[in-house]
Amino acid sequence: MAKDFIPRYTLEDYKHWEGDWELIDGIPYAMAPSPVWKHQRLSLLLAKQIEEQLENCTAKCFVCQEVDWIVNENTVVRPDIVVVCGKVEGDEHLKKVPEVIFEIVSKATVFKDEKVKFKLYEEEGVKYYVLVYPDRRNIKIFELKDDKYGKVFEGGEGKFTFSLECPLTLEFTAIWKRI
Repeated sequence: MAKDFIPRYTLEDYKHWEGDWELIDGIPYAMAPSPVWKHQRLSLLLAKQIEEQLENCTAKCFVCQEVDWIVNENTVVRPDIVVVCGKVEGDEHLKKVPEVIFEIVSKATVFKDEKVKFKLYEEEGVKYYVLVYPDRRNIKIFELKDDKYGKVFEGGEGKFTFSLECPLTLEFTAIWKRI
């Protein structure tokens, strides 16, 4: 009953807010303070490895960091990294469902990343959701099958190949060596 009294906001409200926010089902979430250097470095290394592999992709797959994805009128999120395939409309914000989303998990974001965004990305049809834990040097990869995420990889070392329109294999051992 108390949740009936929680104010709900829209994309139009979101556009006027100062600071860094995400909006999920009409509820605003303040983004964590600026990421620590390890988070930033990890994001860069992942995006670089992805970009190098997608460079000659004929299906027009590409990688972006920290881009607003407008899911609907009540939900706007800013994943750490997204991989998108195919034509993207507009030039301001992403409105197309990404094929892969990476979230680099910190103590401040663990609940939102593991619960709130997990459910959102699953419901929106994001094919792969990747949770990266820098402090533990661990990665969890979930693949959407029959509208539900199932874990297909967990570990800190090794490789994983994503089944996308363009070949994409991430080498996690190489990434951790650079952190």
